[in-house]
This record gives sequence, C-alpha cells and structure tokens, in this order.
Amino acid sequence: QVQLVESGGGLVQPGGSLRLSCAASGFSFSTYAMSWYRQAPGKERELVARITRSGTSNYADALKGRFTISRDNAKNTVYLQMNSLKPEDTAVYYCNAESSPWVTYWGQGTQVTVSS
Repeated sequence: QVQLVESGGGLVQPGGSLRLSCAASGFSFSTYAMSWYRQAPGKERELVARITRSGTSNYADALKGRFTISRDNAKNTVYLQMNSLKPEDTAVYYCNAESSPWVTYWGQGTQVTVSS
C-alpha cells in the first residue's frame, strides 16, 4: 500500500522557519521524482519544489533562495526546509511522488500557517 505521510507543519511567526518531512512507503522511493506542492485557501494547488531521482532540484521562481528540497533515499523521505516564512506562504503543503505522468501519488497534506 502506497503511503506518503507529511509532517512538520504548524504555526510559525513571519521570518521563522519550518522543515517539512514526507515519509514514503509502498513503492520504490529512489526511482521516483518527489515534489512539494501547496494550496492556499481559494487558490489552485501550485508546485513549490521538485527533486529528481538523481537529486536535481528546481523551485517555483518566487521561492528560490528561501526553500530547499532534499531527499534521503535510505530513509525514503523527502524534506522541505522553509526559511524566512511570510504570511503568503500559509497553505496546505502536499507531498507528491511521480514516476511518470500516469503514475503519481499524493500525501494527505500538512497545514503551514505563518502569522504573528
């Protein structure tokens, strides 16, 4: 059974940091590209960051320099380090695993709220 379980979300003040984790099971993690998406209230889900099987990462232009995606294939886990958080980063953050356009899995999401 495929599972993607996100953790690490919560309430943080503007300027603060959070590290999200996504623990994967039930599929060959190292052969999948992994991504983080987010969805704010009333908005469409958007790509935050993606890391390929080989470790190449890319980011939404507006987030470059603040967010860092990484993966640990030995732990079947992908991370998202978020620094200098802003209120507009408030959203539900979702983990995604993809081996092809036809094979993709989603986690249940973790809430990140940036507020003073």
